[in-house]
Amino acid sequence: MGELDRAVQERLRQHRACRGRATAEVGDPGASVVTPAPTMEIGCHLPTQGPVATREALLTFAQQAEKHRIASLWVSDHVIFPRSATGNYPGGRFPHPPDKPYLEPVATLAAAAVCTTHARLGASVFILGHRHPVVMAKLLTTIDALSNGRLICGVGVGWWKEELQILGTPFHARGRQANEALRVFKELWTNDKPSFEGEFFRFSDVGFAPKPVQKPHPPIWVGGDSPGAFRRVVDLGDGWHATSKTPAQLGEALIRLRAVADAARRPFDTITLSLRFGLRDDLLAQGTQAVIDLLAEYKRLGLRHIVLEFRRDDLGRMLEILDVVAGTIRPAVDAA
Repeated sequence: MGELDRAVQERLRQHRACRGRATAEVGDPGASVVTPAPTMEIGCHLPTQGPVATREALLTFAQQAEKHRIASLWVSDHVIFPRSATGNYPGGRFPHPPDKPYLEPVATLAAAAVCTTHARLGASVFILGHRHPVVMAKLLTTIDALSNGRLICGVGVGWWKEELQILGTPFHARGRQANEALRVFKELWTNDKPSFEGEFFRFSDVGFAPKPVQKPHPPIWVGGDSPGAFRRVVDLGDGWHATSKTPAQLGEALIRLRAVADAARRPFDTITLSLRFGLRDDLLAQGTQAVIDLLAEYKRLGLRHIVLEFRRDDLGRMLEILDVVAGTIRPAVDAA
């Protein structure tokens, strides 16, 4: 067993030993696992799929979210849909039929940037193997410029082997390539005379302008919960962006992430914790208090940002849910 594995096992042992205690003293390992966040911002996923994947729906939803002071607006990333879905989709089988409309996320965020003024703009997540990192760095810089510094750069390695292969990324090398892509981003975003020499990408004697509005660069929130993903969070990220996790699952994952951070001597509180959460009709049918109680659990785990995903085929229904989120759910979660 390696040093990192031993650190993870020790953190799990400490956490289980602390279960059942009403409180934990400052400095106790259990206290360091669950740290109440002072605030938990709430964002929403934009209408980007199916019948609502239209200009009118995008503008209407984004502008209504602005009126409600929603903290952030989000997209997800797929480019092409192989009919044979052999990948392991996070949370279960991929729910999107291959012929159902799905807006390209970079262009969608650019559109959202020019029709909004204050909401942050994020991806849950951009798949790093879908686009060449030099091109992607330019696209992301453009969004940061058009939005006056509102981009959150959510990134991941992807799960769909066939899609990645079509787009030119070797599936089993996607993690190494993703790490390199993030280093390319940072080199282009922060260096006036950028150069790079890597396994997959290389360049020198080039100019890259403009630089991002946010300094030193837009926040990078890394998705995934594999050992490689957690090392990517700690080594290259500003935050962790989880998905499809219950509070119990999230708590266990945070223990593992903290162990990786501890081994690298990175202060855990420098990692922004976020989650994409599916606001399904069956949960809404239980009443708003059930939603409030669940979101409050995530807040108590230390989440600083939660992205509510309530994409529906009817824009009117999405706007109804948005009204409930802004008018009832968010104030109660803020007070929790």
